[in-house]
Amino acid sequence: MQDNQGQIKKKVLFITNVPSPYRVNFFNKFGKLVNLTVCFERRSASGRDKSWTLGDTVSFNPIFMKGINTGSDKAFCPEIRKIIKSGGFDHIIVSGYSSPTAMSAIKYMRKRKIPYILSSDGGLIKDSGSGFLFKFKKHFISGADAYLSTSGETDKYLIHYGALSDRIYRYPFTSLSEDDIFEAPSLAEEKTALRAELGLPQNSKIIVSVGRFIQSKGFDVLIESAKSLPHSAYVCIIGGTPTEEYIELMQFHNVSCIHFEDFKPFSDLVKFYRASDVFVLPTRTDVWGLVINEAMACGLPVITTEKCIAGVSLVKNGVNGHIVPIDNAEILAEKINNLLQKSSEEIFEAGKESIAIIKNYTVEKMAERHFEILSSFTH
Repeated sequence: MQDNQGQIKKKVLFITNVPSPYRVNFFNKFGKLVNLTVCFERRSASGRDKSWTLGDTVSFNPIFMKGINTGSDKAFCPEIRKIIKSGGFDHIIVSGYSSPTAMSAIKYMRKRKIPYILSSDGGLIKDSGSGFLFKFKKHFISGADAYLSTSGETDKYLIHYGALSDRIYRYPFTSLSEDDIFEAPSLAEEKTALRAELGLPQNSKIIVSVGRFIQSKGFDVLIESAKSLPHSAYVCIIGGTPTEEYIELMQFHNVSCIHFEDFKPFSDLVKFYRASDVFVLPTRTDVWGLVINEAMACGLPVITTEKCIAGVSLVKNGVNGHIVPIDNAEILAEKINNLLQKSSEEIFEAGKESIAIIKNYTVEKMAERHFEILSSFTH
């Protein structure tokens, strides 16, 4: 296959788990730059949207492997070895190491001295550098010919488990296209119209948060922090039906400003982002956190934790938001209040900074950076 200049495109194999929409978007962009084959372990993840499709226009070759499902989004697909053997690929990229299919592919390529690249969306070090878990991770992470990393924190994670620092290459990780990023934060007129459409209060300071209703997202901390917020605050948590724990916490802390919304597609989330004043993600652990990208693309200042890699990578503390410690409702409330007390003009400027930063994080730039990295390799 040749590109528009008549040059032969590099033949690339990308091994991943499921065709989530943002990954398919990236593969379509990347597939225009290389001759791309993507091997998927499964068609969808359990507990997620089952309507995922590749869309009408696909610029890569998708292969849905057959295998035994493991966990919520992984599988063991023995045929990956046959695909690697018969493909004649210039580059093979393995997305993560933790699925049985990825492990099988890594062991097969190591045994046959086939070069491969290990790609990581993010990672947080959770051990002291000893014990079974450390040895297990080091076994599968070390030894790749190159590594694709999203951030400085991810670099540290990879190096901790045996990656060589001079083999690590950064890329911008995102789910957003260029068209998803607004030119400026929303003005009062737009906010008024959106709040009327969504049934949100007009005269409140709106804090929005998005995520699955699971313990790691830290929504219990946000609920506790709400007792220290002003009466004008309206906290909108989007992601499902409130759990009994959340309802009991609201009663215990005597807070009434918390409001829950069910899961929303991105097109609806954008309206909530644009209608709000501040985005908060009190996560206890996130190896990235794509909702941070989304909120910044809509022009919001962001408050999140030191355990959110997207936040640590994209939020300039005190400029377009704040980074706070996990499990600390008092500091979280302090930083939310800090932003809510600013003038509309100051919040607007913080949102402008978010947009300026996130413009460098698009799937177009993500694809271009992958192509640039592969083009720098001699093999």
